[in-house]
Amino acid sequence: MLNDFWYANSINTLSRLSRSRTITCRAAVAWAANSTLSIEEVQVEPPKAGEVRIKVTSTGICGSDDHAIKGLLSAVFPYIPGHEGAGIVESIGKGVSSVKPGDKVLTLIIPQCRECSSCLHPKGNFCEKQDALSSSGLMLDGTSRFTCKGKKIHHSFRTSTFTEYTVVLEIAVAKIDAAAPMDKVSAISCEVPTGYGAAVHSAKVTRGSTCVVYGLGGIGSAIVMGCKASGAARIIGVDINEEKFPRARALGVTDCLNPRKLKKPVQQVVMEMTGVGVDFAFEAIGLPDVMLAAWDSCHLSHGVCLIVGVAPSNSKLSLDASKIFSGRTLKGVCLGDYKTRDCIPQLVTDYLQNKINIDPLVTHQLPFDQLHKAFELYHAGKTIRCILLF
Repeated sequence: MLNDFWYANSINTLSRLSRSRTITCRAAVAWAANSTLSIEEVQVEPPKAGEVRIKVTSTGICGSDDHAIKGLLSAVFPYIPGHEGAGIVESIGKGVSSVKPGDKVLTLIIPQCRECSSCLHPKGNFCEKQDALSSSGLMLDGTSRFTCKGKKIHHSFRTSTFTEYTVVLEIAVAKIDAAAPMDKVSAISCEVPTGYGAAVHSAKVTRGSTCVVYGLGGIGSAIVMGCKASGAARIIGVDINEEKFPRARALGVTDCLNPRKLKKPVQQVVMEMTGVGVDFAFEAIGLPDVMLAAWDSCHLSHGVCLIVGVAPSNSKLSLDASKIFSGRTLKGVCLGDYKTRDCIPQLVTDYLQNKINIDPLVTHQLPFDQLHKAFELYHAGKTIRCILLF
């Protein structure tokens, strides 16, 4: 009992000391839109009230990171990219009670404050304290915790995981099982709930159904896994990179289509293949034209089209208004509709209990200093998810 008391007091003392100091570490900085990421020494300030400083152990490269770096999604430069992260709590700010130093955690691109109208609604998960739409690049108090070469560096979705240390809101941290393998579980921060969750939790794909998945990258591959786990009888995969097809078939895709090699629009081919259209269509790329193709692939009466990809800022989607009344459903999905802090830790537990298997989704693991090689693999379509290790 005395040893436990000593340990608890030691942790609290270390946390208080750590909470007061700035840490210098390596991080990838995007200095301008569409520029090459630069690995720099950055200063990470202590966490303020309601914040957590995390020693990042692994982070995945998600398509949203690449799109933001290119300036296609809302981002404020210069900034540190990354949102799909796993790590260990290093120190906590005043008032933080849900995690403590030493806890294993995941970072959450969408927080759960448990106070706003979205969090309080039974079906809502797009917390009003998110910084994904019209990103400010700042913490809730309007300031940043990062500096580099004397300049303020902005945050990415208030997560910023392409760094050895980061500061995030307590409401954007999910405490996970202490047995979780930190070299892989970062995928459960975004890829798994976004893709797998879209199929099993949001769409609730039915046994014997027909599905089409537009985009067979990391998120699309996780969608395929979810469709198969739900008992879909047919899963059509659509992608312009045929190198992805063998992996997609291994995950459960039954038919692969390359739109660039078809003589007809891909949605017309899907309609002809199925006779009546699919029960569930998923768009996992983030392009309005592909969203429209997914919508037009659905059964007119009961088809459900789920938009998982994030479109470029200010882009528009135009539908044939005369055909909407037939009964099809168009639905946006964010992180599988999971309430993040409540549900994502359970996905980690499910993985540890072999109820879901995320291993096929993690095809590459590289040290952080090989960041540029990891992006080359991503751009070439040679990886489902590449995880950077610190």
